[in-house]
Amino acid sequence: MACLGAAAILGPLGWHAYASRLPSAYAVTDMGYEDHGGHDMAMPTAGTRSVTTLIADPDRPADVRVTLTARKEKDRYTLNGQTPGPAIHATVGQLVQVRLVNENVPDGITLHWHGVDVPNAEDGVAGVTQDAVGAGREHTYRFVADQAGTFWYHSHQISAEQVRQGLLGALVVATAAPVAGVTDVVALTHNYDGTATVNGRPGETHVDAPPARRFRLRVVNTDNGEVSVRVAGAPFRLIAIDGTDVSGPALVANVSVPVTAGGRADLDVTTPADGSAVRVSLSGAASLVLGPAGAPAPPPARPATRLDPLTYGSNRPLGFDPARPDRQFRYDIGRRPGFLDGRPGLFWTVNGHLYPDVPMFMVTEGDVVRMRIANHSGESHPMHLHGHHAVVLSRNGVPATGSPWWVDSLEVADGDTYDIAFVADNPGLWMDHCHNLPHAAEGLVAHLMYEGVTTPFSVGGTAGNEPE
Repeated sequence: MACLGAAAILGPLGWHAYASRLPSAYAVTDMGYEDHGGHDMAMPTAGTRSVTTLIADPDRPADVRVTLTARKEKDRYTLNGQTPGPAIHATVGQLVQVRLVNENVPDGITLHWHGVDVPNAEDGVAGVTQDAVGAGREHTYRFVADQAGTFWYHSHQISAEQVRQGLLGALVVATAAPVAGVTDVVALTHNYDGTATVNGRPGETHVDAPPARRFRLRVVNTDNGEVSVRVAGAPFRLIAIDGTDVSGPALVANVSVPVTAGGRADLDVTTPADGSAVRVSLSGAASLVLGPAGAPAPPPARPATRLDPLTYGSNRPLGFDPARPDRQFRYDIGRRPGFLDGRPGLFWTVNGHLYPDVPMFMVTEGDVVRMRIANHSGESHPMHLHGHHAVVLSRNGVPATGSPWWVDSLEVADGDTYDIAFVADNPGLWMDHCHNLPHAAEGLVAHLMYEGVTTPFSVGGTAGNEPE
């Protein structure tokens, strides 16, 4: 009887474990189930296109040329011998060409251009838009930087490990006519094995500046959790979120600015005329001090309130009507026990399903898309949609009233529900996943798929593609 009882319990568990095992190679187009967003069937398409055809003009010469050589060092990865990798600078409208050379990273590498709405073939997702670049090989990316703003790049091959250990860098796209008298400063935050850094440096980093010097401070959060930016010594404005300018940004003080994992925030801050300094606390004990050399810096600010982009700034037209969507989707995030690739555990779910049985959000080019993201999983999730920017319409039923809050990385706290919208204007196969990268590796991944687009690449296979 004991043996029969054990078999009755262990038999179904063994079957579920076996059934959850992933194939050695599979296309993302074959996983999960299609969700057509309210359409009973797929819309007619004019044939099929491979992601490999979705590229920038191959005959156009590059305006910016960069070579990045990836290496595996003793305790981390580097790009051109450093981490973070070199900041890439371009002007809006320029064609950027980046040659990625893998010197010795054994598991392969890619580069994803986080927040840049590149053509799909350039998105840098192993097994979806390309094969991982193996050791001793190289790959070239080409895209037009058609939106000015603050962005970053990172590996999308075994990303939970490779990003944490240093395969990342900043990408800044300047306006065609920069504002005179404004100094640009990149502040890229990253945690290396428990040490908080700004631009790779722990502790304080001083930026010498005369009194009354105006700065555009470009904060890039490359970690898995939200950072809180705090400014002491001067008021400031939040002038851009995720590479999109804020309309009518008001001068504020004694408030913190939350920056989600993967997200960016640009601050406009001016050093005081009296010669004192400004301290910008960014991540843990890491901070920037802006001001004359030796000027006294105030202690870290501890504001009691957070700036809320839902109400900050002034409204302006969106350019489309989200009240008349062509497709409507839900993205419900939960958690439950189960098996993932034969492993038992407590895993994330999308609309009640465990990976890989997750939705493929199907769209056609030109669709107005509306999506409701609800989180009841017990933890916060920074959700990142590739290839598009979405506008936040409401949070927990409260409509957005400030500047249009455009995001590519959105912190969805446990218990929160967001309504967002975007126009499907960039054909391809696009990941829509949690940017707490271990969560993505644990199955918090879905895809936005344009009907009629295919891929020749597979997750797994001889290239060893592992996007998360």
